[in-house]
Amino acid sequence: MKTRPAAAAAILLTIGAPAFAHRLDEYLQATILSIDGQRVHASMRLAPGVAVSSFVLAGIDRDADGVLSAVEVRAYAERVVAGLSLSFDGDPVPLRLVSSAAAQIEDLREGLGDIRLEVEASLPRRGGGHRLRFENHHQGPAAAYLVNCLVPTDPDIRITAQRRNDDQSVYELEYTEASGSISLVSDRWTRIGGWLGTAALLLFARSALPRRRRGLMAVGPRS
Repeated sequence: MKTRPAAAAAILLTIGAPAFAHRLDEYLQATILSIDGQRVHASMRLAPGVAVSSFVLAGIDRDADGVLSAVEVRAYAERVVAGLSLSFDGDPVPLRLVSSAAAQIEDLREGLGDIRLEVEASLPRRGGGHRLRFENHHQGPAAAYLVNCLVPTDPDIRITAQRRNDDQSVYELEYTEASGSISLVSDRWTRIGGWLGTAALLLFARSALPRRRRGLMAVGPRS
């Protein structure tokens, strides 16, 4: 796993908006993923450059009043999320928008602001190795994508590999989950143990009852 891109992405997404200042002809879309076993969370920052800001803003400020209302920002965020895709071990997983916010329209026009989205998806919790695949093709011709993952806070989860295509519109993450594996094995053996215990109890009952009867019948006065 490459650590330098991870560190660069973390720095890029944790410092303030000036990190995106005066971008010219790109629509930077930076995504940081975090996973805790039962869900995956995506924090997205979308920063249009000066040359593409008018086009991007036209898609948000639908009534063209020069103000980005919360309703307009939310509607735009929903469209962005609709264009994302996530799969878990090859199966599609629905993403849901948690929150959205945008800088002042003047800052966005000058390439100084960004649009922030928080997105989540629920994951089945089961042990072993897993693969997440995240895709973002929003505004592809003008977009510059950046994707990375935070180190999991869950000690039972360990990231083993990250892969990206050339423009990072496609990102794959591989990880292992220890606790799920242990609990799965434990649960399986609990069920097997229960079945064996039940079978043994039935066999014991069937064999012990005649012996008890024979023992009672054999009891007599001692000589």
